[in-house]
Amino acid sequence: YPEGGLVAGGLSQTPTYLTSTNKEEVQNEVKKQIQVFKDNNVDLMICEYYEHVEEAEWHVDAVKKFMPGVPVCASLCINEDSDVHGTPTGECGVRLARAGADVVGINCHYDPFRCLEAVKKMITAVREAGFDKVHFMIQPLAFMTPDASVQGFIDLPEFPFALEPRICTRFEMAKFARMSYDAGIHFIGGCCGFEPYHIRAISEELSKERGDYLPYGVINWGKCLEIHTKPWVRTRATRSYWENLNPGTGRPYSASLSKPDNWGVTAGHELVKQHKRTNNQVGA
Repeated sequence: YPEGGLVAGGLSQTPTYLTSTNKEEVQNEVKKQIQVFKDNNVDLMICEYYEHVEEAEWHVDAVKKFMPGVPVCASLCINEDSDVHGTPTGECGVRLARAGADVVGINCHYDPFRCLEAVKKMITAVREAGFDKVHFMIQPLAFMTPDASVQGFIDLPEFPFALEPRICTRFEMAKFARMSYDAGIHFIGGCCGFEPYHIRAISEELSKERGDYLPYGVINWGKCLEIHTKPWVRTRATRSYWENLNPGTGRPYSASLSKPDNWGVTAGHELVKQHKRTNNQVGA
């Protein structure tokens, strides 16, 4: 395999932040996890899936102090406007870079194209702030979420067991990969909903940028259909056909959009605080 392999350690947001919003308590919790990765000499750390940039800053800071010299990637699960506390997306990118992150970006909660718009705002703000050596990453959902609100697909009524009608096609994923790369994002991956064929589509689209490496099982924009037994299917063996396809749902009365719950509960709210219980209270 030409790229070789790297082993990453992963951190994510904690219930401790939602309960206390206390930096020392949050970092003490995070250091328990970091110790495992430090003991096993991981190649890099990925701090991901944060709704609040403040907590992500604290995690990046903890990694930089506890694992000096190890590259740190940091991504938020926010949209193109702001984090859950209202901090503008571009400013979030700058704060992550200032905290010491080597790579900043977006993961989860939103579809590829909304995540792309969010990272583009980070790129502009980070470069304007003078962080010229910071790189950018993107790991979106594989579900289309134009109607998702501030807390992303979690607010959609289909979450989590009926999201399949929103799944992206492999061709939409190839388009996303090209747009992301051209925007200056070179750490491209996926999060919830991604299937192997989605990753293959990204790899296939960016094969020239990756030393002409092609993954196993590529379909080359349907070129294999040139020998299909049905003549009308053979006409689909072109890139233009699949790039311009508007796929149907197969559900005559399906809605194109849903109404998000807009729950709006975040750090500090009583509903998300942790509570200690004794054994005889569990299930009460």
